This record gives sequence, C-alpha cells and structure tokens, in this order.
Amino acid sequence: MSENAVAHRDDLRNVAIVAHVDHGKTTLVDAMLRQTNSFGDHEHVEERAMDSNELEREKGITILAKNTAISYKGKHAPNGPITINVIDTPGHADFGGEVERGLSMVDGVVLLVDASEGPLPQTRFVLRKALEAKLPVILAVNKTDRGDARIGEVVEESQDLLLGLASDLADDVPDLDLDAVLDVPVVYASGRAGAASRNRPANGELPDNDDLEPLFEAILEHIPAPTYDPSAPLQAHVTNLDASPFLGRLALLRIFNGTLKKGQTVAWVRHDGDVHNVRVTELLMTKALDRYPAESGGPGDIVAVAGFSDIMIGDTLADPDDVRALPAIHVDDPAISMTIGTNTSPLVGKVKGHKLTARMVKDRLDRELVGNVSLRVLDIGRPDAWEVQGRGELALAILVEQMRREGYELTVGKPQVVTRKVDGRTQEPFEHLTIDAPEEYLGAITQLLAARKGRMENMANHGTGWVRMEFIVPSRGLIGFRTEFLTTTRGTGIANAISHGYDDWAGQIVTRSNGSIVADRAGVVTPFAIIALQERMSFFVNPTEEVYEGMVIGENSRADDMDVNITKEKKLTNMRSSTADTFESMTPSRQLTLEECLEFAREDECVEVTPEAVRIRKVELDATARGRAAARLKRQDA
Repeated sequence: MSENAVAHRDDLRNVAIVAHVDHGKTTLVDAMLRQTNSFGDHEHVEERAMDSNELEREKGITILAKNTAISYKGKHAPNGPITINVIDTPGHADFGGEVERGLSMVDGVVLLVDASEGPLPQTRFVLRKALEAKLPVILAVNKTDRGDARIGEVVEESQDLLLGLASDLADDVPDLDLDAVLDVPVVYASGRAGAASRNRPANGELPDNDDLEPLFEAILEHIPAPTYDPSAPLQAHVTNLDASPFLGRLALLRIFNGTLKKGQTVAWVRHDGDVHNVRVTELLMTKALDRYPAESGGPGDIVAVAGFSDIMIGDTLADPDDVRALPAIHVDDPAISMTIGTNTSPLVGKVKGHKLTARMVKDRLDRELVGNVSLRVLDIGRPDAWEVQGRGELALAILVEQMRREGYELTVGKPQVVTRKVDGRTQEPFEHLTIDAPEEYLGAITQLLAARKGRMENMANHGTGWVRMEFIVPSRGLIGFRTEFLTTTRGTGIANAISHGYDDWAGQIVTRSNGSIVADRAGVVTPFAIIALQERMSFFVNPTEEVYEGMVIGENSRADDMDVNITKEKKLTNMRSSTADTFESMTPSRQLTLEECLEFAREDECVEVTPEAVRIRKVELDATARGRAAARLKRQDA
C-alpha cells in the first residue's frame, strides 16, 4: 500500500473470527446473523449455518474458510448501515492454508476463547499469523455459562499468550505495536444465548446483557475501516475459489484499490507472472449467506467474480493500463504424504456406477488442488497412483472421505512423513503437542509418547484434577497416536498438535506391536470359522462379508502376521450333536473408521476405499510372494 493511502470506507469492516476447534466460532456467527435480521422472515436457516459442507456438519469442525456479510443498522451505526464481512476460519492447524488466506482478506481479528479450556495450540498458531500481519485483536471469552468456566484465569492466559507471541515476533516484525497488544479489548459472550457484555460475569453465569451489541460496538471501534489510495489503479487479490453450476469457476477476491465493475476488462496476473486481459462476466456480492449479482465493488469489498476459467488462489486482478501485482500467499510446507491410486483389489467395480479409472482419480485430485492451497500432488512414475502431500493426516483423510462419498474407489497407502536432506543429514517434521488429561493418566500418556520419541517440554497442574503437558514429537510418532491416546485416557483426553519445524531424524518408531490376521483365500466369512479363532485374535469382519486372499481381517494377539481360513464351513453329518454350535458366544467385530484404518495399516499394507466399505489389505496379496519377500529381508538383515 502506498504512503498516501488516506481514504477510509467507514461503511465497511472486514474481520476474521479465529479460535480453536469447538470453541464456538460458527455458533457465534449464527447469533450475529440472527440479531441483525440478516435472514428473510420466512427463510429456513439450519443450526451452524456456516458449516455448509456435509462432512463439517458430521465432524462438527470447520474445514473451509467461508465468508458472510452482516448488515449492521444498530445504535452504534449513526450514519447508516455498516457492512461487517465476517470470515469464519478453521481451527485445525491441518487446514493452515485456509487460515492464511482468510487473514489476507481482513483488517482485524476477533479471538474467541473457551471460558473453560482457555487458549490452545491452534489458537496460538492462528494468533501468531494475525500478529505477523499486524492485525488488531479483540478478545472474546465465549461460553461464560459453562459449569467449569474459569473466566479470570482464561483472560490472563490469553494476555500472556499475546505478550509471549509479541516478544517472539519482536525480531521478525520490528514495528509491532506492543501497546496495542497490551490493551486488547475483552468481550464476554455466550454464542448459544446470543449475549455479550464488556463486564465480566461470575464463573458459570450468562453476561449481564441479553444481546450482542457490545460485541458489535467493539468490532466497529477497534477494527479499522479499510483504507485505500484514491489515486491508485485497480488491485484485487484472489483469496478463495468456489464454483457455481451456472457461472463456472468463481474467484473470491478482496479489492485493495480502485473499483471493479461487471463487464470491465482487467489484467489477470497469474502466479508465474503471465498477464492476460480478461473480461469480468459476472460480479457477485455476499449478503448473509447468499450471493447476489451487483454492478461494482469498491476498495475493501469482498466480491466474487466469474469469467476466469482457470484462475488460482494468489493471483491478482489489476488495471490493464497500470499493472501492479500483489504478493503471493505463502503457506506452511506439507508434513505428511500418502499415495492415492485406483483400486487394485479383486473386489474392484462390484457396484455399478463407481468411478474406477486412473483418469477420473487424477482429474479429481487436480480439481482439489484448485481450491486447496496446502495440498500438493506429485508424480511417482506410476500411471495409476500419485503422492498427495498435506499439513496433517486429518486433512488427507478428509480428502479421501470426500472422494469416497463422490463414488470413487481408491487404494490409499499408509501416511508417511515428508523428509528433506540438509547438509547430507535426513530431517523430518516435528510437532508441538499439547495434551489436557485427568492426572491419573499422566504416567500412561508419558509412556505412550516416550515410545513415539516424544520429549516433554512443559507440565502444569491447574489444581482441578487435570494436567496440561507439552511435548515435542516427530510427526511420524503422531500417525495413529489419536486412537491409542483416546483408549488410554478412556476418551477424556484432549490432544492438539501444531507444526514445530524440521529436525534430525529421530530413529525407528514402532507404533503397533500386534500382527495382522490375513485371509488366505477368497470366499465368504462364516460364523463357524470366527468362533473357532476368536480366542486368539479380534476381527474386523462380520459373517457373510466377502473377503479375498491378502485382505487383513483382524488383529493378532502376537507380534507376527498370521494367515487363516476365515471361510471354513462346518462339515455336516446326519448325527445329532448334544454340543451344537452356540452363536451367542461370538464376539462382535470391531468396525474401523477410515482414519483408524489408515492408522492401523503397516508399511506393507494399504487401505482399499470404496463408497460401501473400507478394507485393509496387504500390498502384495499372494501369500507365497509375501513369504519370499520376508525371507529375503531376513537374509539381508543377517
């Protein structure tokens, strides 16, 4: 932005709501929309209206950064309505690419913190990005009516976090305004009740005011209006992409300078420096959750435009007569990778209408790259499989789950870490892991992480029976950690990890001590075979399910793999037996989710994903070929 940027748009505010997973961002935005009458009188609006994606509703987390426009006409807007553009960002560090784009569109941040849990590592991650971008912060303490709220301590922890981050960044961002960081305004709220106040309520009580006016007032007072240079040419930055069935690809952009009109010809600056002149065929503005056609957008506006077939995130739209490109968006490097390819199992294509071919899978991965900046797809020299890299296993598992629901059949390899060579030494990514758990599990958790090469950095006991521990762990050690951790803490522990950078390779990590049970022939599972074998192993399959040779059907109680005949039927004779089979004694099988399958798979195993079923299988299905390979490895080691 040039030095003489003087003009302000007082009728507009752009703000991002950042918070940890499950601290109530989306619910608060719901309440803001309802109180400003942003919906029509008869419009049916679902709970958590911003979580539009089916998976987001199921998992209860926000995956994609989305925006909504609230038109505020209340008592703090004496000169007419003020539009507040709210960007809802994901709280998971796995979706870091979404957060960085969200912050490039706004002029300030509302930091939402749970009144009981306090600031958590992902809060730290997003907040650090906000301070790096020198955005002002408003602290909102949400869920003050929780029974275990500790409002005073949480405000202190949040201020400590802000100060700690500011001192960390003092070297990188020399002109950071420390006074502004110290004087962060605090709003106490309950998003579910739609209430907010500047006065601190007692722990576990609702704020002393029954609407969100104090929050709107804080936003209008502390989030600066967009500034621009009236003499500068058009500059707009593409920060997100969407698609419309009628208009094709839509580019969401923030206009920094100048005006963008429908039908105007603009210079489209691509990330590789190419410049093309293109006409804007349609321009859409957001109102509440819908987009409607508009004639033009001015500086500070967030608009969607159509007419660009393969525009990418980070591109710039500029004035054809005076092209000034904006800097590209930088995203953290990927840490986890896995191979995704076409389904190669004997049961492929059993259901009509599934998408099976390599071309379909590759097209779908290329489409994902369009809107997902933090993913990379690499060629591994095979016609039917590709390496997909992302920030964490959750981001990759969500991609596979979305493809499964769209009717694709895939083979997915075990998640690996993305290593790099520095001065001839191999380095791997590490994570900063924070764990909250009841204190009786302290020993078990420490033991679990010691086996995964974790190093404890910090431990604090809040005196409430809960302990907070901080570890530095190799990203490899966290693959498959979550399931084991939840079993160890009986489902009570909370674990959150965030990138800590690269360090030297930590050595071998053995994550699973038990071997696999592998089917030795194709056929149908029988109850007779399960009852005979269930003393020594636990199963993932049910009677009447189809299996094939090389499919993993259970977990052994010992360390080595075991091939079994799970299709064995009882020999029938015409003699009555006093000890007839009793099926009551059959133990129910374990049903693994997609994430659990990816965690369970070993190096020589992969996961077959179809819309109907998720199965674990050996990469090499033939038992004799597997035996030969194992013998060869033994000879090499000897």
